[in-house]
This record gives sequence, C-alpha cells and structure tokens, in this order.
Amino acid sequence: MYIIVDDRESVTNSYVGGLVREGVSSIGFSSNEFWDWLRTASEPDLAAVDAFLVGEFDARGSLPRAVRRRSSAPIIAMSSQKMLKSTLELFESGVDDVVHVPIHLREILARTAAIARRRLGDAPRPCETRIQVFFNGRDPEIGGRALTLPRRELRILEYMVSNHGKWITKTQIFNAVYGIFESTFDESVIESHVSKLRKKLRDRLGFDAIVARRYVGYRLDIPANDPIELQVADFGNVSMRMNRTPAGPAMYSAGN
Repeated sequence: MYIIVDDRESVTNSYVGGLVREGVSSIGFSSNEFWDWLRTASEPDLAAVDAFLVGEFDARGSLPRAVRRRSSAPIIAMSSQKMLKSTLELFESGVDDVVHVPIHLREILARTAAIARRRLGDAPRPCETRIQVFFNGRDPEIGGRALTLPRRELRILEYMVSNHGKWITKTQIFNAVYGIFESTFDESVIESHVSKLRKKLRDRLGFDAIVARRYVGYRLDIPANDPIELQVADFGNVSMRMNRTPAGPAMYSAGN
C-alpha cells in the first residue's frame, strides 16, 4: 500500500487513482490527517505500507524522520522544483529518494523496489533463479517466458516473493493488495486469488510453489537450485511486454 501526503486534494486523488489502475492499493492524506494517522496507526497497519510519497505542504521537512521512527518503508519526495538546493534539502530531511514531477507512476514503483533491494543487499532472493518479478507492473517471467497475471494476482505474487519462505497471513496479503482502509471486500476474497495464482504457478513450474496451512496462512516455497526447463513448444511466442497500460495520463504532475 502506498500513502500519499499532500495538502492538495486534487493531487492525492490523481495519484491514488493512478496507483489503483496499476493494481496498487493507496490512500491520500492531507498533512494534518497524516500526522493524526501516524500517531495512532498500529504496527500491522504500518507494516502494510510499501512506500510514503511526500508531496508539497508546510513543514514537510519534519515528516521523514517522524515516519522513520515508526516505519522502515521507503520515503519518496515529489518535487516540482528542479533546483539543487531544494533537492539537497529534501535528502537532508531524511527522504530515501527525490523525484521531479511530472513522472510516470511505474517509475515510482521501480524506484521503490530499487530502494528495497538496496536495503536487502545485492544477493538475489532464493526464488529469483526460477521466477523473476519486477515490482513495476511488468509481467513476471518464469524461465524467461512472461506469465500474464491479473493485477491483484500479480500484487500477491510480488508480496510473496518479497517474503519468500515466510508464513504470511490472509490479513497481511489482504492489506497489501486492497489496503488497510478497504471495507468493500472481505478478506475471504484472498483465498480465491491465491487459489488461481497457485494453479498458474503449478502449471508453469510443475509443482506447488505456494504452500497453504489452515490457521497459519500461505508461504511461497520455490527451490533456487535448478532453472526451469520449458518444453520446446512453450517458446512459440516469448516476449517481454508491459501489459498493463494505465488508463489516463501517463505522467503525474504536482498539480497547480
């Protein structure tokens, strides 16, 4: 889940709508609303946050360090000023990255993934010799061949890859996919999504990559030792493609 903080409602609505179209849950806060939420948010709610996108508002320089006391999620500042002084001040305030608007949302997703990789180190995740997930809306690849997934199944796979080998609960997956403020859907919808994803992975990998245990949750378990051996027929039309073209403007500005 992405949290956007900006005192301009039109800006937060624009980013939230764009992220939702990319299959990423998000919510926008004004600065006052965000401070109230940060003080009272539970640890599970904070753990569901993928990144904080910091727009423009008074006293935003004090936000990064306050967030860091409660969360290790990447903090990305969005600036409309392409000035060295402004950029340096943002980094000095404690943000992990600075982007200049307008910017494509997929670039923000890619930057978030890059920050997370740097924190984990350069070593690949145990499953990445068999399945490659890009964390930017692009289809995952197994044995070099794209596996097209609906957005929510892709988000579940991304979350499971990030937590490879760990047991994760249905609630954790729901929060990652739908967000902590979602009330339209019930958590039981996750069972259907995981079941469909599990079958698609089994058809491609030849074994059950997702282990399910009642009252415990789910675990992605992909051995890293051997590469995937695809049948010759599987290579009929292998291509790398971005199959989720955002509806609406590609570039997101900071508003007026």
